[in-house]
Amino acid sequence: MTITRVVLVEDDPDDKDMFYSFFSSRKDLELLPAMANGVELVEYLQNLRADEALPDLIILDQNMPMMNGRQTLAFLKANERFAGIVAVIYSTYADSNLIIECKKLGAGMVAVKPITEEGYQKMMDNFLQLVRR
Repeated sequence: MTITRVVLVEDDPDDKDMFYSFFSSRKDLELLPAMANGVELVEYLQNLRADEALPDLIILDQNMPMMNGRQTLAFLKANERFAGIVAVIYSTYADSNLIIECKKLGAGMVAVKPITEEGYQKMMDNFLQLVRR
């Protein structure tokens, strides 16, 4: 079985807790520490010495302070070391402009945050298909 290293970048504590409770029992995921915004993620990634320690999947909330999902995505895709990491945007609301803009920036997918555990599991399965191509 392939283990996918996942980083969640999410500023809402309730959403973060729900995410970890839904996915902590999955054997195909290694949940790395969550970050509260894009600035924290950038610092975390830049401090990783070995490329093998980089995550396979970064899930970015769109609405975060300091550096939102789009801004973080643009940074990742412009940086040679991080550009190959699959990054997805998830948000409570995703209009066509957000989807188009994020896809142009290199997002693997733009998803609306689910409201059920089943919805979260399906969303994660869709994200993992991007990583495991």
